[in-house]
Amino acid sequence: MSQSTADKGADSRAPVVLVVDDDAAIRTVVRWQLDDAGFRVVEADDGDTALRRIRDDHPTLVVLDLSLPRLGGLDVLRAVRGGRAGRSDLPVIVLSGRNGETDRIVGLDLGADDYLVKPFSPGELAARVRSVLRRSSPELSGEVVVVGDLRIDPGSRRVLVGDREVELTPKEFDLLSFLATHPSHVYTRGQLVDRVWNASSEWLGEATVTEHVHRLRLKLEQDPSQPRLLRTVRGVGYQLVESA
Repeated sequence: MSQSTADKGADSRAPVVLVVDDDAAIRTVVRWQLDDAGFRVVEADDGDTALRRIRDDHPTLVVLDLSLPRLGGLDVLRAVRGGRAGRSDLPVIVLSGRNGETDRIVGLDLGADDYLVKPFSPGELAARVRSVLRRSSPELSGEVVVVGDLRIDPGSRRVLVGDREVELTPKEFDLLSFLATHPSHVYTRGQLVDRVWNASSEWLGEATVTEHVHRLRLKLEQDPSQPRLLRTVRGVGYQLVESA
């Protein structure tokens, strides 16, 4: 069984946090705190449900308890980092009532981004969520992203090239912001459909990415036919680089 607050009037652009814990009282307290901090929350009370939530809801980050019925938290983390949940790079904060160093080391060795021991302050957890997102997804932290003379402000969703403000559609902004926070990294069209549209390329179609890149070049590049900022890596995909 799982619950969601992601559709209850929250900002649809807010990061989605999946809270996985078999204790309903803990999930409720964490949900209230994260709601107040501006996140959207979905929940799962066991490991199998957590993996389904990761595949279906595309959370931005997972708060994962280790002591889960049936499929344990470490097994969930192994599935995530092994790519069997569809997102090997998904940020994960591990919660545990175990204060032993071994559990902490195992969790971190398996790829957990942070580790918090119960009992914990819900306010501290919200701060850890923000900190992990700053490291793993700077576009979600609210901090201005700068690549060359391109400036992207996630808070106001404003984009400037030098002193010129550029008007973008919401999805053009999301695509540009994602590429700008991973400068020079080459992403395939399929990866961009998954990470920016939260959809499969079979359902959406990779041509959607091609069209959005074309429109961004028309708005950002001095010569869209010879792009210097948003470049194509032939046979692979796209990358955003500092204009030369």
